[in-house]
This record gives sequence, structure tokens and C-alpha cells, in this order.
Amino acid sequence: MNFPYQIKSLEEYHSVYKKSEEDPEGFWGEIASNFHWKKKWEKVLDWNFIEPHVRWFLGGKLNITENCIDRHLQELGEKPAFIWEPNHPEDRVRIVTYNRLHKRVCQVAQMLKNNGMKKGDRVCIYMGMVPELVYAVLGCARIGAVHSVIFGGFSAQSIADRLYDAQAEYIITCDGAYRGGKDIPLKGVIDDALIGNRTIKRVIVYTRTRTPVSMLKGRDVWWEDEMDFAETQVEKDGVVSFPAEETDAEDPLFILYTSGSTGKPKGVVHTCGGYMVWTNYTFVNAFQYKTGQIHFCTADIGWITGHSYIVYGPLSAGATSVMFEGVPTWPDAGRFWEIVDKHKVNILYTAPTAIRSLMGFGLDPLNGKDLSSLQVLGTVGEPINEEAWHWYDEHVGKRRCPIIDTWWQTETGGILISNLAGITPARPSWATLPMPGVHPVLVDENGKEVTEKDTHGLYKGNLCIKYPWPSIIRTTYGDHERCRTNYFATYPNLYFTGDGALKDDEGNFRITGRVDDVLNVSGHRIGTAEVENAINMHAGVVESAVVGYPHEIKGQGIYAYIIYTGHQNDPDLNRKNILQTVSRVIGPIAKPDKIQFVSGLPKTRSGKIMRRILRKIAEGETQNLGDTSTLLDPGIVEEIRKGRL
Repeated sequence: MNFPYQIKSLEEYHSVYKKSEEDPEGFWGEIASNFHWKKKWEKVLDWNFIEPHVRWFLGGKLNITENCIDRHLQELGEKPAFIWEPNHPEDRVRIVTYNRLHKRVCQVAQMLKNNGMKKGDRVCIYMGMVPELVYAVLGCARIGAVHSVIFGGFSAQSIADRLYDAQAEYIITCDGAYRGGKDIPLKGVIDDALIGNRTIKRVIVYTRTRTPVSMLKGRDVWWEDEMDFAETQVEKDGVVSFPAEETDAEDPLFILYTSGSTGKPKGVVHTCGGYMVWTNYTFVNAFQYKTGQIHFCTADIGWITGHSYIVYGPLSAGATSVMFEGVPTWPDAGRFWEIVDKHKVNILYTAPTAIRSLMGFGLDPLNGKDLSSLQVLGTVGEPINEEAWHWYDEHVGKRRCPIIDTWWQTETGGILISNLAGITPARPSWATLPMPGVHPVLVDENGKEVTEKDTHGLYKGNLCIKYPWPSIIRTTYGDHERCRTNYFATYPNLYFTGDGALKDDEGNFRITGRVDDVLNVSGHRIGTAEVENAINMHAGVVESAVVGYPHEIKGQGIYAYIIYTGHQNDPDLNRKNILQTVSRVIGPIAKPDKIQFVSGLPKTRSGKIMRRILRKIAEGETQNLGDTSTLLDPGIVEEIRKGRL
């Protein structure tokens, strides 16, 4: 494919960025014209950050699957869209060409229609990392249904909460999933989530692990049976067709739930037109994608990274992606390098957590693996520390591959700040320059732009964005006020990211981490309130407080202080019971790494927990804890300090 909007030099970056500032509507209108629209937009942008109200490509009509599949068929039909690498290395690799992807997505669309699904319906997808997950996502988009993918590690209660919030009526799942040496009973978890549910009309079950499952008459159907019937409907005389539903540029494409600073996960809504343009633009430019390259994003499609840089971004560019079912350390720590070698991967996009974990196994897993095909490396999910950056550069990229350090969020839809591979300069642990169309600003606690440098000659503040980009969050599903409060109310006329950052005189940014009550654990955001709510559901817990602390693998670990009045005879068993409760309520991903039992928590006289003190103790700072005289019981701090794990 031809990408006339791909930036080719540092000078061009500065020129393009300036144009995106001076004439954003002209800039994005020109880029959007490279896609297939059923009807062109009447106005590029209408927005304010007060309500908030953001609309891109107003009046434009399209279907995103035509841009991801149909428009490639003539030139790329027999080229791979996906190379599926299964969990077990000895299992068969599956090559999914664009022609096959088109056929399967048309079949799924017909299957969904046969089962009563239509434009605007919310469809929950809870599957392992198999090609059928991509077919399900795109099948929903084909008919204009709104997909909501839930990561396979979430518990039944977490799923039930999301189903209720989205008012979903349909579920697509698997009998089970493989993840490393584990078999995950997905259908069983769904069955537990549906106890008491009165809205779900149909559950479609794909066979992956041949795990015995319960199938309820009238509700549950097998994917294979439904797909066989759908095939007879969409294929006539060797020609496959299922007309793509016309959607408005601002129709919802998907809901993806993310943790916030309150206990209830929020459903981030992304829409069809702007999200498509942004994920394509950032994929082509950040990775400097060239037609024919093999792109390997190691994320799970249950997270935003998988949505944007396994599915929609690469497919809209006609790329070939490796889709991996397993984990990086199973059956051994050479799994990533084996995949790179086997499939001659050119672009590798992974998380700093994975890199740090693999560093711990030394260099032996890299021995005998040919990594010479690699041309671009990338990191995502959290800021990468310098040690991991240099290890990645030296031992994986052999000091010849540019590393892009990408900063973005579920709410942003795609990459906002990143160097462009080989085009703009890279700096270890710095995300560097914003993408064209992104206008960041650092503000102090009062919302005033930071103009004074710190002692290191850098500007330091809370990271905000002052102008909308095409894939900005539109709302939180069913609760627009929550969207306003979370992202637009803290600082008037600004989108607040929740992150702190540093900036140098050249406009490069370094993300310093969350400044709100949200943790970044292995690149995934988890709200402290959500974890506390789960802990407090355990019968013996009176109260808890959760903070983050530095973790050598995860980046940030979860440290829980708990007032416990249950059975006191076995603290280790009590800890395990609490961890089990968190797993049942949220999922294993939210389990605290450390649990310290305490007799009380440091509170002000008004009852506010002083998390600043708890955070310092968890981080190992036990001397300079600040003024504790305002606490209801200053003595509790000394007890907690002495009991630190």
C-alpha cells in the first residue's frame, strides 16, 4: 500500500507537526481522504472540552471492516493478514490470508445476524488468543454491533459487572483457553457470571481446549454449527459476500473497560471513523511500517494495545501480524525469540514488564535464535527503565534497531507520544515527541502551565492535552458525567491524562507515572479503590488501604495494608484467603504482592487515610514521612513502619 502521509525525516516531522497545529481540520481531512468512505463527511471536527463534546468527520459514513479487509483483497488477497502462533510450540501454525479473513468475517457477521444481533447491540467477547477472536471482533464491526472484549483473566464477578454496565445481550466465548501451562475454563467462568443475569439472550461457544462444558438449551450454541450454516448463506458459486452495515463516523465501535480511581470499572467508548484514522496513522508512522513487513505485537486483544496494534491499525494498513496465544516464558524463556526467528519478524512491540522478566533468565534463551530479521523494536504499557532499554537494544536489536517508547492509554485509542522509528531521535526512558495532532501541556496543581524549570533544568508537572485527536475517548458508556469528571473536570479546557511528566527545552517528554489513585501493574491500570473493595469483601477484613511500590519485574507492585479481625492463628493462610477473594472478585491480575496486617491506618481527624505516608513506607522510605501531627493517632505510623514487609 501507498502511505502518502508517512513521515520520512526529522525535518518533515517538524513541518507536519506545525501544519497539524495551524490547520488541524485541513490536516486530518487530507489524511482521512485516503480511506474508503461510503459517504464523505460534511465537517471534520466539532468539539469542546467542557461538556465534553467531541465529534470527528461529522456526517461521514463508512464500515471499518471494508477499510481493514475489502479494500485490500485485489492486491493482498493471498497475502497473510495473520500468522497465528499457538500456545503449544508443536501445534500447527495457522496462516490467515486476507481472502480467508474476509470469508470468516462475513460468516461471523451472518452467524451473528442469524442469532438476532443487529447494529447497536452490545456483544461481550471472552475468548483466548485464537484467530476466531479477531473474526468475532470484526464480525461485530461488520454488522455495526458494539463489541466489548474482556481479558480472559478476569473473574466471573468482573464479567457480570461489565455485562450489566454495557447491558449486553450476547456473548461469544470459548470452552477454554491455553495460557502457558494453564488451561483456563472460559465457558465455566461465563456460566458463573450469568447466574441471575436476565439480559443475555445467546452464548456462542467456540471449541478450543475440548474442556467439558454445560450448554443450556435455548441460550448456548456451538460456534462450529452456527458457522457451518452461515457458510452456506454467504458463499455462492465460490463468491463470498456479506454487505457491510453503513455506520456513522461517530457510531460506537467498541466499549473497553478500564480501571479508574473509583471502585467501578468504566466503559471507554471509541467510535468508528476517528479511531480508524488514528490507529492507521500512528501504526504507519511510529513503526515506520513498510508493505510486506511482519509485525509482532505481543499484547492480548483483551487490552487496548491488542485492539489498536494487532487488529485495527495493522489491518487497515494491509499489514501481516503475528498473533500469539501463549506467554513469553513458556515452555521456556526463549519463546519470543523462537517466534521472531521462525516467522522472520521485522517489528517487535512488547511491554517493559516482559523485557524485565526475560532479562532475569540471562542470555542463554537467546542463543541459537536468529534475530537478524528485526528492524524496529517498540515498548508499550509503561515507561521503560534505562537498564531494560539498553538490554533490549544490545541483545535483541543488536544495536541496529530503533526502539520506539510509546506512551498512550485506553482512553486515547492509540499512541500519543513516541519517537518515530529511525526518523526522530530515541532517548532511553523518554517517550520523546508527540505525534502530529497531539498538543501536550504540563500544568501545576492549579492548572497553570508550568514555565519554571526544576533543579535538573526540566519542566515538571501533570500531563494534559489541550486539543482533541481523532481517537480521543468520546464517553464512558451510560455515564457521560463520569467521563467529564474523570478526564475534563480537573483542569478546565484540558484532557487530564492522570500521569505526571517531565519536558525538556526541545519538547521531549518523559512520563513519570500516575499522579492519581491508579496503579500501573505490568502495563495494566488497576484502581486502588477497586482492589480495596475486593479485599474488604473478605469476611475477616475490617478496612484496607492499597498503594503502589517499585517492583523489579512489574514496574509497580501492589502493597496492601489490612486491618484484620478474623482467625488470627495463621497469618500466611489469612493472606492466601484474601488473595483468593481478590481473584474471585476481580481476577488474579489484581492480587496484592504484599499484605501487611495492621491494627490501624494513618487517618486525619476527618477520617481521610494518608496514603502519602503509606506509599512512602511501602517504597522503603521510613524516615522522612512528613508531618504526622495532624493524624488522629500518630503512633500508628511507627507501628506500620516497624512492620513493613
